[in-house]
Amino acid sequence: MRKLLSTGVAAGTAALALIGLAAAPASAASARSGFEVYFPGDKPESMYNVENIGTVSGSMTGKSVVNWQILVDQVIDNSKRFTSFKITTRIEERLTKDTEDHVVTKKTCDLTKIVNDEYSWFLIEPVNTCVAPSTTYDGELWWSTDSTIVYDIEGDGHGAVTKELQGSPLLHG
Repeated sequence: MRKLLSTGVAAGTAALALIGLAAAPASAASARSGFEVYFPGDKPESMYNVENIGTVSGSMTGKSVVNWQILVDQVIDNSKRFTSFKITTRIEERLTKDTEDHVVTKKTCDLTKIVNDEYSWFLIEPVNTCVAPSTTYDGELWWSTDSTIVYDIEGDGHGAVTKELQGSPLLHG
């Protein structure tokens, strides 16, 4: 009986150790960047901020959260500001800390309606968050999440503007 009990305890301990190895602790890295947009006429100048967040918890996930606010006290012109406002969020990997990024997954999210409807937005909700599809995490590689916003201002005659935003710090190990 004693042998069966000690064998059962040893097997249980080994199973718990394997579960502990499989459930690696979560880690995350994020970076914020922003830019101002000046509109023609009396539309309010605005500041747009993006936080790129890479998270490892068994798999690699990446998301970009967009927040914005007007930079003036009052809104004189309440008309449409953007014909298009899209963000592309990418999960990227690299072989070493200093080599070039390789895009693993990406997703483009159209935020045109919400940025036209709301002058300010500070909440973190699905409507202002773009999430790239998760991917299998390999601790031998270096990982990050970054994004690009492409917007076109209504009535300015300049066409689309591209903003490359700061990616998250690298995750490794």
